[in-house]
Amino acid sequence: MHSLRKVFAQSQSLILSTAAIATMIALAGSIDRVSANPRTEANLSRQSSPVVTRQDAPVISKVVLADLSGLIILLVIGGTIVAIPLFFGGLVIIGEREVGVVVKKFTMSGKGLSPDRLIALNGEAGLQADTLAPGWHWGYWPWQYGVKKEQVVVVAQSEIALIVAADGASIPSERILGTIVNCDNFQDARKFLTQGGEKGRQLGFLTAGTYRINTALFKVIMASNAEQHEMSPAQLRVYQVSADKVGIVTTLDGIPITPGEIAGAVIEGHNNFQNVQKFLNAGGSRGLQEQILLSGSWNLNPWFVQVQQIPMTEIPIGYVGVVISYVGKAQVDISGASFTHGNLVAPGHKGVWIEPLYPGKHPLNIQIMKVELVPTTNIVLNWSARTERHSYDAKLESLNVRSRDGFSFALEIAQIIHVAANNAPKVISRVGSMQNLVDHVLEPTIGNYFRNSAQNCTVLDFLTARSERQLEAAEYIRQALHNYDVNAIDTLIGDIQPPASLMQTQTDRKIAQEQEKTYEVQKMAQTQRQQLVRETALADIQQEMVKSEQSVKIAELQASAQIQKATGEAESIKLRAIGEAEGIRATGTAKAETYQAGVAALGGQSYTAMQLMQIIGDRHVRLIPDVMVGGNSGGGNGLVDGLLSMILWNQTGHQVNGETTPPEPTATNNDLIPTVTLENPPALTNNFARGTVNVTDNLRVKRVNPDSATENRQPPPVG
Repeated sequence: MHSLRKVFAQSQSLILSTAAIATMIALAGSIDRVSANPRTEANLSRQSSPVVTRQDAPVISKVVLADLSGLIILLVIGGTIVAIPLFFGGLVIIGEREVGVVVKKFTMSGKGLSPDRLIALNGEAGLQADTLAPGWHWGYWPWQYGVKKEQVVVVAQSEIALIVAADGASIPSERILGTIVNCDNFQDARKFLTQGGEKGRQLGFLTAGTYRINTALFKVIMASNAEQHEMSPAQLRVYQVSADKVGIVTTLDGIPITPGEIAGAVIEGHNNFQNVQKFLNAGGSRGLQEQILLSGSWNLNPWFVQVQQIPMTEIPIGYVGVVISYVGKAQVDISGASFTHGNLVAPGHKGVWIEPLYPGKHPLNIQIMKVELVPTTNIVLNWSARTERHSYDAKLESLNVRSRDGFSFALEIAQIIHVAANNAPKVISRVGSMQNLVDHVLEPTIGNYFRNSAQNCTVLDFLTARSERQLEAAEYIRQALHNYDVNAIDTLIGDIQPPASLMQTQTDRKIAQEQEKTYEVQKMAQTQRQQLVRETALADIQQEMVKSEQSVKIAELQASAQIQKATGEAESIKLRAIGEAEGIRATGTAKAETYQAGVAALGGQSYTAMQLMQIIGDRHVRLIPDVMVGGNSGGGNGLVDGLLSMILWNQTGHQVNGETTPPEPTATNNDLIPTVTLENPPALTNNFARGTVNVTDNLRVKRVNPDSATENRQPPPVG
């Protein structure tokens, strides 16, 4: 007996160790093959306890609980082969990336779950809240337990996973999503159920990561299986808000919005709707929210939050934006006592904000506020067929006015206005919009003024006094618009279209007047042309006249000069003559006195003889002739011989008979001229008497007149 007990103890120890080894082999080989074969899986399912599967989660692999009752180990004991089944150990092995979902088939006490529960917390038969972690687990006998091996849940980056709980408390009627409880991201089913977790769709969700989820309690919806749950994969991705847009948020759960409000108030601390439970705990409301999402990536539960992306509100250059907020704090007017036409509030309050938005992009929730653009540049409004780009004057037409004389005519007006940036909120608070300013203020003000102005004058007066009318209108409209905090820059009267019949008569009259003026101008032109011709002719002869005048002046000057010259010469001659006369007179007086003294001393004849001798000596007078020409008594030509002798005397160095003659006579010494003495022959006497004998300058002829004893020493006239 003792040996038998020893052998049995050894055999039991060997059986246990062998069972462990066999279980590992079976799990590594046969169980995988069984689970991979649908027919074998079905057979095993019929032979063993019911198998819990997840047909609605394709990402979780199906694992069949293997019945180890068919596995045995053969042992040789004392030469005998003994077959021992391994199911007596109840071993379950869970892999590293697996989770074991346990189903309890029965209990010894027969205690079961209540009808409203699906997951057992206290060992009741059915799906168990506790799962098996990776490793070896003993005691899960196949006749009592079924273990389903599920793959861990992996949520990819930039994705989220939604959770639907199959068990828990009922969600209150005022909410649609289950409350978030501290259950380690739905990995601890027991905590979820014991701490008030609610069945159905959950506020909480899984972000990127790996989770061991009890798939018997929680259904996991990811982008890979979203379509099976009537959702799109895009809804299960991290929400992206573009850089130039804002997200308008609408929550689907929470308390109702306060009556009289159109959006939920801003709630602090929920991290841009990513921490949903904090939002609800702080009193967040369902519906449109005041708070917006700016650009970025946000983990949002699509069952709780819906986001609409819209562009940022852009204020162009040359404009300001006046904010009209429909939500916010209670309205408190801060416009001051001087502004009595509306209320202005601080930013964040309900009403017209006193501070305008300047050019740029602003992240505004246009679902709860309105931005009215107000131009800060000059605005031109046309009461005509023309329309400016801003289109504020699209409905304006030419004014139809009536004059005092009963004529109706069309009048085109252009009004230039300007709204200062700091006055823009006042204008909007008073009239609501720029279009209202044009339609309800400018149009009636300008139209009524010009209608009244036209009735005070005739059409022609209105036409002729257009500038005055324009100045009056500009001043009146400037004062009227100042009350609306609008600057009227200028008022311009455009085209005036009076009646055609009236204008025809005026046109004819004007044409006649213009023709009359034309004739007058032409007449003046002809007169000026005549004057021009006359002036041109005068200009043409002006040069000759100038030359003549200059010639006359020159002649007068020359005559005057000659007269002055002649007068000067005459005066000079007169003075010279007077001087010479005085000299001669003095000389004569002196000579006379000398003659008187000589005569008194020597006597008259003696003094005369002495003077003659002195004169002959002083003047070298030759008393003997150089050439003697005689008469023809000798038979020769005395005159010719005498002339030839004179010529020879001049050409031979003035030598006559071998003697040198005195020097050449000068003009002042006539006595030196050679003298030819002619005896008056009968043949030549008459010629000399008639003065027809020509002689040279160097020949002085001495004519001896036989009839007279007196000699004529002066040369005869030459001719």
